[in-house]
Amino acid sequence: MPTTLGWTIKDWQQAYRDGAKPEELVGELLDCLDDADSAWISRLDKQMLNKATAELAKRLAAVGGDVEQLPLYGIPFAVKDNIDVVGFDTTAACPAFGYRPDKDAAVVRKLKAAGAIPIGKTNLDQFATGLVGTRSPYGAVPNTFKPEVISGGSSSGSASVVARGLVPFSLGTDTAGSGRVPAGLNNVVGLKPTKGLLSIDGVVPACRSLDCVSVFALTVNDAARATEIMAGFEPSDAFSRKPPASLPLDAPAIRRAGPVQRIAIPEAPLFFDDRQAEAAWNTVIGQWRQLNGAGIELVALDFGPLLELAALLYEGPWVAERHAAVEHFMAAHGDEMNAVVRGIIGNADKFTATATFKAQYRKEALLRQIDELLTDVDALLVPTAPIAPTIAAVKADPVTLNSRLGTYTNFVNLADFCALAIPAGFRDDGLPFGVTLIGGAWKDRELQAVAGQWLNAYPTTLGATDKPRPAEAIAYRQAVPTVQVAVVGAHLSGMPLNIQLTERRARLLEQTTTSPRYRLYALPNTTPPKPGLKRVKEGGREIVLEVWEMAASEFGSFVDLIPAPLGIGNVELVDGRWVNGFVCEDYGFNGADDVTEFGGWRAYIADLQSAKA
Repeated sequence: MPTTLGWTIKDWQQAYRDGAKPEELVGELLDCLDDADSAWISRLDKQMLNKATAELAKRLAAVGGDVEQLPLYGIPFAVKDNIDVVGFDTTAACPAFGYRPDKDAAVVRKLKAAGAIPIGKTNLDQFATGLVGTRSPYGAVPNTFKPEVISGGSSSGSASVVARGLVPFSLGTDTAGSGRVPAGLNNVVGLKPTKGLLSIDGVVPACRSLDCVSVFALTVNDAARATEIMAGFEPSDAFSRKPPASLPLDAPAIRRAGPVQRIAIPEAPLFFDDRQAEAAWNTVIGQWRQLNGAGIELVALDFGPLLELAALLYEGPWVAERHAAVEHFMAAHGDEMNAVVRGIIGNADKFTATATFKAQYRKEALLRQIDELLTDVDALLVPTAPIAPTIAAVKADPVTLNSRLGTYTNFVNLADFCALAIPAGFRDDGLPFGVTLIGGAWKDRELQAVAGQWLNAYPTTLGATDKPRPAEAIAYRQAVPTVQVAVVGAHLSGMPLNIQLTERRARLLEQTTTSPRYRLYALPNTTPPKPGLKRVKEGGREIVLEVWEMAASEFGSFVDLIPAPLGIGNVELVDGRWVNGFVCEDYGFNGADDVTEFGGWRAYIADLQSAKA
């Protein structure tokens, strides 16, 4: 096996800093790949590798030889074979459909520009229609832990090559769960971004209005890094979206910016008699409830509206969108398609335009119910796959089992949610178990932060390798512009007005002090008691404060609550930074008591309460 087996992006980067060459490491990897491996449809050959490394050398020369300017320099990745890569045929797992693209898909182009090397195209359920990984003329892709069990699909090959540590990340697509189910069944991370965050230009469509390019990786950090490189508005893609400047203030919590704290779980989860999955879920939920220091609260809710929305995807007229993608090919080559896939897409004939509008109306009604259901929760936590059937079982009952696999995935794209599938230990039978965090559009980073907390607390090995999982050092970042504000008095944690921050979903960044140039005063006739912070030329000292962060869209309503003589100005911190913070107009200090000696408002209030006692 190659020395690079199970390497993360960081491991590859370090190897190149130590003097390794892409043609050597990637060449060694290609030499070790098995021609009989059903996860691959096509792979880089020596001639193609030479061309790729020559192009990479030109990119490096263009940045003056500074490898740090190519964040994915020499790092191999795999691409689901419904995404265009120059030099490879795109087949969508249907040879008769295959064509040779003359340009890369937008996401592949960006990865190449960052220095990454696509080493092959991976197997999938034909035309990305399925969650099983068995509907391909190139063979069923087996589970990386038990070959008699399915890998999950449709992005089966992409998940498999990551799970086995052949590449640190790969591209899949996700319409109904294809970027999540294989992740859960193979112990890897599956990132399903907000629709439109990654362009689908150069992707064979399944349901174009729902399709997303997804990322499989060994770690959340690696999935996030690849996603950030690929992200960006593409004018040529009608479904590409620009991130909003703010998220709606009156939206349910799941659609507002802010840290993930209250998480909804199904009150009656469905496992279809899979006792192993049910037991694993119960164990995981107990662990989430004990997650130390994360401030996580689990809330059991009735998922009925979500499950009804999920059913619309395949039982409703959205199947006609799949037909629109392959209509002409199917008319001419239907007998060359997988029989199950052909049968599913053929159901498009059952739906009229009238039925389509009725389904749209039902979808909107369900979304209203879902928003009301999720008014007070920040995210969902669900089993990634409620069952783990064998390949033989799926062949015997391909439609029913496929439908069950999508129980907790099918509604996500219809609801305009993002999702992140993460490893969550193992079942008693040795198969991996996974859970998925689901949030509103543009909350991708918030999900990554809480996922990192979980994986650091309950790490597994990387995929199907024996390598330990590194710490996920993920810095929390909101999906929209933010404002930092320093508070010194009644807004401190646990103080009477702190709720004005928490109800705006602000997050405590740090407790620190001002520079030693301030004095603190207790203002007269204020309820609750409030301090005034005064900057002085001499005789000042450091005053304890907290720095909070909130969405910029929330800041105006927060400032509106601040009564005169207080206001928001600039406050200097002990490390020299300047941040927004509470200041007081000069007239406000008339009759005020100087309480600087206490070093902070909390100590002063504690002294007052002690004196009264």
